[in-house]
Amino acid sequence: MSLKLMNNAVTRRGVSAKAFRSQDSMTYLKTLPGISQPFPNVFDPVGLVDDTVPVVEIRRWRESELVHSRVAMLAAVGFLVGEQVEDIPVFINFEGDITGPAINQFQQIRQGFWEPLLIAIGLAESYRVAVGWSPPIGSDSEGVNTLKDDYEMGNLYFDPLGLAPTDPAALMEMQTKELNNGRLAMIAVAGFTAQELVDKKGILEHWGVVRDLPEVFVPEV
Repeated sequence: MSLKLMNNAVTRRGVSAKAFRSQDSMTYLKTLPGISQPFPNVFDPVGLVDDTVPVVEIRRWRESELVHSRVAMLAAVGFLVGEQVEDIPVFINFEGDITGPAINQFQQIRQGFWEPLLIAIGLAESYRVAVGWSPPIGSDSEGVNTLKDDYEMGNLYFDPLGLAPTDPAALMEMQTKELNNGRLAMIAVAGFTAQELVDKKGILEHWGVVRDLPEVFVPEV
């Protein structure tokens, strides 16, 4: 657990915990990370935000965006790396017999992988729910399917490398970069999946990149 992230969260809770409920959705959204060119106002390309959307819903959307961004960034790396080590006996692929595009590799994994994966996901999600989500009932409840008022979206106090800046402006910039890369990753993974469904080829195969080529390789244009 990162002390810097805890301190940053505490200093920002004075604004986020109570004041946000009196703001309209667009005003509140403009106080959050994620605003940059080519969207100088807010990132809302399909116009989901208007005055009818409550701030508590905006907070839930941002939490969802952050979670999916982080998963998509890992998935994008997994597509590219997984398809390049498919014949190498590493990790669960002990026999080196998991082949083909990444979208078909999950189905080829044998028993012994899924059980630890489900346990790990369950533990991670249980921790995230405990940190950020309001209990649905009881005196501490702030509503069903609602984030806690004092929760800063995405801040799970997980910063093992100590990368989070202590300066609020620098932290806001880093969080914006995370969101921008996550948004790009979500689009990229959707593109990867669609392309592999169409022609049944791995992503790097489209550029002629295979493991036995020379180290220096210029793809054909």
